[in-house]
Amino acid sequence: MTNPGGLMGGLYALCEWFMRFAVVNLLWLLFNFPIVYLGFNMLVLGKVEAIFIFLIPMIVLIPFVFFPATTAMFGMAREWVFKDREGGSLIKAYWQYYKENYKRSIVNGLVFTAIWLVWAVDVYFFYENNVYLFIFFLTMGIVLFVFTINSFSITVHYEMTVRESLKNAFFITVGSPVLFLAIAISSGMIIYMSFNVLLFLLPFFTGSLIAFLSFAAFYSRYLKITQAGINSES
Repeated sequence: MTNPGGLMGGLYALCEWFMRFAVVNLLWLLFNFPIVYLGFNMLVLGKVEAIFIFLIPMIVLIPFVFFPATTAMFGMAREWVFKDREGGSLIKAYWQYYKENYKRSIVNGLVFTAIWLVWAVDVYFFYENNVYLFIFFLTMGIVLFVFTINSFSITVHYEMTVRESLKNAFFITVGSPVLFLAIAISSGMIIYMSFNVLLFLLPFFTGSLIAFLSFAAFYSRYLKITQAGINSES
């Protein structure tokens, strides 16, 4: 059965995209349930002692839970950008990406968790000791965020070793200002809207929207680099 045309066709396509984003975002949260649960308890209790009780197991779980789940979400985003799949089970596709990239995701997760942990300690230390270094590390946090996002895109787009993917993610982060700004601004706006304006985005769209827009920006940059290489050879 073909999709209806005209206004009904547009509404059908819009509803289909809403469903895709919502289902994948919910799957992402489901696979991140231990981290979500610990984070929720931290927010509810609010006491410093309780925060550290939940924070330590959360940090331990991040490489093994958050990174594989997020890599699978970026795999789905790549599929949408490429328009590789029409119909089919979103759950099966997500699970397939999860299994395919699980080992690489864990190694990436261990590296990035260590980097983010060092960053967090520096921010915490300089918060009351040196305002200039505090601002510097906050700024570096944005760079680290984009670096992490680019690593997800490269992991699902290339067959590379972890070392190669990290190296390429770093170079594309610092060497592509337009891509950097596109990811930083779009992700920042989505996160701000999700926590301050449209709270319903959190369970249904926040993660999947960031993944889709970030991979679309990454792939656009990839095509320009590829085309420039072809032109230089001809």
